[in-house]
Amino acid sequence: MLGATMILLIQDAPEVPIYDLKGEVIGKIKLPKVFGILVRKDLIRRAFHSAFTARLQPKGRDPLAGKRTSARSFGVGLGIARVPRIPGTGRAALINSAVGGRLAFPPTPEKKIHEEINKKEMKLAIMSALAATSQPELVKKRGHVVSRDTLPVVVVDDFEELSKAREVREVLMKLGLWDDVMRAKKRTRIRAGKGKMRGRRYKKPKSILAIISSNEAPVADVLDNFPGVDVATPLSLNILHLAPGGVPGRLTLITKSALEGLAKRFEVSII
Repeated sequence: MLGATMILLIQDAPEVPIYDLKGEVIGKIKLPKVFGILVRKDLIRRAFHSAFTARLQPKGRDPLAGKRTSARSFGVGLGIARVPRIPGTGRAALINSAVGGRLAFPPTPEKKIHEEINKKEMKLAIMSALAATSQPELVKKRGHVVSRDTLPVVVVDDFEELSKAREVREVLMKLGLWDDVMRAKKRTRIRAGKGKMRGRRYKKPKSILAIISSNEAPVADVLDNFPGVDVATPLSLNILHLAPGGVPGRLTLITKSALEGLAKRFEVSII
């Protein structure tokens, strides 16, 4: 949990409107101080690589792959290359340039693929990426379709009680967020290469990040069905949610109670 108080040089956090389920403004709320932190793109990208590579599984090769053969060199004086050959056929084997031979430099499970990062750096990166969600220029530069001048979109807690996709879709339309969901749907495409056969057939763009107070809320199951939409809670929020691909500026929808949870998790002081 990242609830420890940190001393950071920050700017004043912006004030954003609160919307009801009809898309109408019912009040205003000042965002927590963490939304005023300077956006560190370099640190965000490094933290993303650390979190992304932590999920990769090390892989290697069978030490005897390509070596299970009786091939041996016939020696000199025959006018042929001195490579291992299968007795009786004369076909080259075993070497890396032969069909079915070993690899010259096969992958090894000892290779270090996880880019480690300090805990405090990861904390600061998450807070910085969260601050980027309140800057419309970064959100638009990331490719999201949004026409609002104030971000993130804060909605009343009644949003978490919606249990039908039709109801959630209507609310997103009234909030002006549905166009970004449709962008993710239209840009979903089949992956090029052999990844199609390995459980990752489609490449799906990221759309809205919905931060709610609890994963037990009915709306969580509904949002999972929309293309490109991710669901997180104040405690489960990480750099992979806020900056997919290491690029900050995720279009974010936050409920009022979830915003209070973020304020408790990311307590900062001004110096």
